[in-house]
Amino acid sequence: MSSRTADIDFTFARELTVRTTVGALAVTGWALEQPLSYMVNDDGLYDWQSTTRAHMQDVLVVLDAPAHANHHVAVCVYHDGANTGGQLLFSPGRMACSFIPTINRRCLPDAVDFTDLSWYMHTLVPPLLTVGLTSYEACDIGH
Repeated sequence: MSSRTADIDFTFARELTVRTTVGALAVTGWALEQPLSYMVNDDGLYDWQSTTRAHMQDVLVVLDAPAHANHHVAVCVYHDGANTGGQLLFSPGRMACSFIPTINRRCLPDAVDFTDLSWYMHTLVPPLLTVGLTSYEACDIGH
């Protein structure tokens, strides 16, 4: 059995914040995962942290801090109604981010080894258009 990697890379017309992105996604049912998982890659280690949603505002301040503008930052998001989620990874400069379905990855009904990328795009693209989405690229690669 092979493993798979899937992701959707988004490009934006302007810089965006984690707060703005998470707010836009909330319209279609996405929210920060509980417990809240996040990462600031300021040392090359991609060291994930975890806290409660009660600290959500503090975490968003850290992720959007000017001191981290040139670092990768990430947060896990979850769609409660669909029982799925993943990592939202923001690139330095905040003109691009990627979504990696890592929590209960949705599969195609007739091809369960493949990720149902169309479902993810259907729920992610419309709200991201409101914050300046200009393009996306999706892939599902077997190893």
